[in-house]
Amino acid sequence: MESREMAKRIIDAMEEKKAEEIRVLDISEVSSLGDFFIIASGNNQNQVQAIIDEIDERLGRAGVSPRQVEGYQNANWVLMDYGDVIVHVFDRENRLFYDLERIWKDGKVIATESLKD
Repeated sequence: MESREMAKRIIDAMEEKKAEEIRVLDISEVSSLGDFFIIASGNNQNQVQAIIDEIDERLGRAGVSPRQVEGYQNANWVLMDYGDVIVHVFDRENRLFYDLERIWKDGKVIATESLKD
């Protein structure tokens, strides 16, 4: 699946579970890690896990599995590696602490609506 289509499906899953502050960073020109970072927040451990579960279910139905998932049990920062798309779902406190948007400020912020075209 193309990374843009994968990002769209991930955003749809996040929105379904009411993820907050969804940000998409195009890192393709600044890193070989992948094309996109998708970053979002949940209000608590249960919501963070629900967001991750929804992403996993939707992409799984499309035949796509993550290479790796880290942090699911604690659910304060869960990372899902889909190759060209890397998903980060935080609780609020850890999102502020790690501030990936600042660390990856050289990446281009993409409007979520633009991926839905």
